[in-house]
Amino acid sequence: MIGYAVGAVAAIPVLLPINPPTAAILFVVVLYGVTGINHVDGLGDLGDALGVHADRDRRQAVMDDSQIGVGAVLAIGLVLAGLLMAGVSLAGRPTLALGVVIASEVGAKLAMVGLVCIGTAFHEGLGSALTEETSSRDVLVPALIAVPVGALTWPNPAGFGALLTALVVAVGTGWWSRRFLGGVNGDVIGATNEVARVAALHVGVIVWMHW
Repeated sequence: MIGYAVGAVAAIPVLLPINPPTAAILFVVVLYGVTGINHVDGLGDLGDALGVHADRDRRQAVMDDSQIGVGAVLAIGLVLAGLLMAGVSLAGRPTLALGVVIASEVGAKLAMVGLVCIGTAFHEGLGSALTEETSSRDVLVPALIAVPVGALTWPNPAGFGALLTALVVAVGTGWWSRRFLGGVNGDVIGATNEVARVAALHVGVIVWMHW
């Protein structure tokens, strides 16, 4: 449910009659002003883990390390660039912007819920505190709450495209973390939110433009 509210607030800058680059910067500022940067920290840790060519134990150790590596810088930089470019594309298109931003945010939150309900944590912490209290059945109600977001861009399927893209990202990060980390943790869940959001924004714009 919070995805609907966060998306509506985050979309405000790209709804304003201002030049697209300024709207894009304000979009990122407002987005992280509302959501905070905890998930970005998870993105950085996962980026460092992606850059490690070693076994699970080494990747897990890198994620617990407070130092920022090249992988973290690259991952965060790509996501920020993706958000800015999406903001430029959305600026000046109020119907598209509102629907796609909300759909992307709802999709990102549903992606995290999916990992929590289906994934298994590889160590004690935030991830295990969430995964141990849920089961795969618990994803049903959040999914039903999320589906109507696709209607925000109707009859264009951009909203549904954004929502489905976020879920595809969740499947990808879930598969990678299970294979290379042994499960999920709070960093993986947070990183999934960030990647799912930016991927959903871009697919939503692409679907809108080419439908």
